[in-house]
Amino acid sequence: MPRVGLIVNDGKDLAVTTADQIEARLREAGREVVRVSSSGGMVGFANPDQHLRTRGYAACVPPSFDQHMDVAVVLGGDGTVLSAARQTAPIGVPILTINTGHLGFLAEAYLQQLDQALDQLIAGDWSVEERTMLIVSVMRGEQRRWEVLCLNEMALHREPLTSMCHFEIAIGRHAPVDIAADGVILSTPTGSTAYSLSAGGPVITPDCPVLQLTPIAAHSLASRALVFSDREPVTVFPATPERLMMVVDGSAGCYIWPEDRVLIRRSEHPVRFVRLADHEFFQVLRNKLGWGLPHVAKPDGNGR
Repeated sequence: MPRVGLIVNDGKDLAVTTADQIEARLREAGREVVRVSSSGGMVGFANPDQHLRTRGYAACVPPSFDQHMDVAVVLGGDGTVLSAARQTAPIGVPILTINTGHLGFLAEAYLQQLDQALDQLIAGDWSVEERTMLIVSVMRGEQRRWEVLCLNEMALHREPLTSMCHFEIAIGRHAPVDIAADGVILSTPTGSTAYSLSAGGPVITPDCPVLQLTPIAAHSLASRALVFSDREPVTVFPATPERLMMVVDGSAGCYIWPEDRVLIRRSEHPVRFVRLADHEFFQVLRNKLGWGLPHVAKPDGNGR
């Protein structure tokens, strides 16, 4: 019997009731349904007084999920999708994202399209688009102190009420660079429309095999966003005496101390998105962010 996962933001009533409908429909179609909470991928912020997350990134995969599962349906907003990516990417399970949140930038379908989406899913009328994920590891010497998968971005920045910081950044074999700023963002093309965009970084189409480094409030006119090959590992050394805060995809993170370094590298496990139709990225930018809309002044009837 084909197995289908169901990843639900069970903190939202709408997601839970919709999941009940989907589960009934899939069982009626002869599918075995394995239902889990999206909270399993919400790593949270590590308490510095407790033992850090030394387990590898695959620890987010639910015990009931495996690589033989056909597909997983994700119900929630963009935060739920980011969580579900950590739960499915290590085992290669494709995810169909159905938005029950707000913006839904990462959504493939919406509630008004639910019946059609399930029809296509059951009929096998869908394709897969792969998106790059990163492995973010906190290292102290040769010890891995914390690790998680990242779909959007890793942001490393100062704490409130502290001064500007210095970051020494080594990209692959290239000479290290020093950036003076409030923080730095290392993002994937998927994440180029998230925090990096707000910090002034460019939008990158998802099919480009690159990463981008974006300073946050840089203290130099020479510090600008940098785009480079995603085959290059990146190491960030905090060249400042105070501890820093690292946040990954807005739902995971920990403190970074002066003796630590952050290692970021492309994962061999991309997230696999189910596509029910051709995914036109520019149309998504237009619909969600207003990119490319005409800005034409149209006078009213009084000529103003």
